[in-house]
Amino acid sequence: MNDLLKQRAQLMIAAVEDEMRSVLELNNSAETTSLNGMIHYHMGWVDAEFKPALSETGKRIRPLVCLLACEAAGGNWRQAVPVAAAIEILHNFSLVHDDIEDRSPTRRGRKTVWAIWGMPQAINTGDAMYAYSHLAIGRLLDLGIAPATVVTAMRRFDETCIALTQGQYADMVFETRDLVSVDEYIAMIRGKTAVLLSLSTELGALIAGSAADKIAHYTALGLQLGLAFQVMDDILGIWGDEAKIGKSAESDILTKKKTLPILYGLNQSGALRELYTKSAETPGFVEQTVQLLEDTDALAYAQERAAAYSESALAHLEAAQPIGDAGIALRSLVDMLLNRQS
Repeated sequence: MNDLLKQRAQLMIAAVEDEMRSVLELNNSAETTSLNGMIHYHMGWVDAEFKPALSETGKRIRPLVCLLACEAAGGNWRQAVPVAAAIEILHNFSLVHDDIEDRSPTRRGRKTVWAIWGMPQAINTGDAMYAYSHLAIGRLLDLGIAPATVVTAMRRFDETCIALTQGQYADMVFETRDLVSVDEYIAMIRGKTAVLLSLSTELGALIAGSAADKIAHYTALGLQLGLAFQVMDDILGIWGDEAKIGKSAESDILTKKKTLPILYGLNQSGALRELYTKSAETPGFVEQTVQLLEDTDALAYAQERAAAYSESALAHLEAAQPIGDAGIALRSLVDMLLNRQS
């Protein structure tokens, strides 16, 4: 991360963090203290006893992209802070529910909300965060944003929520199917991953008061960036450097996770389909899978798809004509996300 981007990121993320703390502490009555505590625990602000703690909070990429897009489009980024906070709260709501649906015991190095307080309370915690995310958008009015713009932001926010649930639905359905097509997978990650990043750039440009054509380019930038990011994550999940990605490069294969290279390989290779009928604990399962993937050129295929999404993202970025230091920082952030190794 270069110095300019680092400076902008520190300033903007700190503002979003303050906004989220304010939004998520709106109701501090005795009856809801424990509920707020579970929310704050998931956000990384407190420990399981609700005492202040410094835990992993995530990279806050989505709100940062939103605020950089707003300023790069000629707006005042501080006016977009409520919507950036809303997007991050919504993202974290989805993670609370994802952890339940996936039965994930840990996230960011700590026990998940459901693993500590049970699934019913975790569902309720996520529901509260979903409601809080909507309250955050309403705070745009306090900063002088036109009511019509706020209504548009709320409508796009809710439309994105529907797309997120559609993506999650598809992801869960795919777990019950032996074969999923590449096109079905791309549609799934579009909803599960890319649309929220697309909303981030779109609402940043909207709050800046941009013309419709510029908003469209910022929207497409986020969508293509999200698709490229997920496909690269799929590649790193099999061929990444374990020291850099922070997990075993075998985990996606051992769990038979349906990622783009795996699905491409399964649709191309009868031998791989036969192998996948066996237990992942079969001796040589990982090595045979990787070899069969390479025999089908699955890596090259995934790299080509990632490159195509990356090129499209960069084309829309240039068409949006970002300006000033924020424009430079946004270009740096996009470049960093498109060329990551972890």
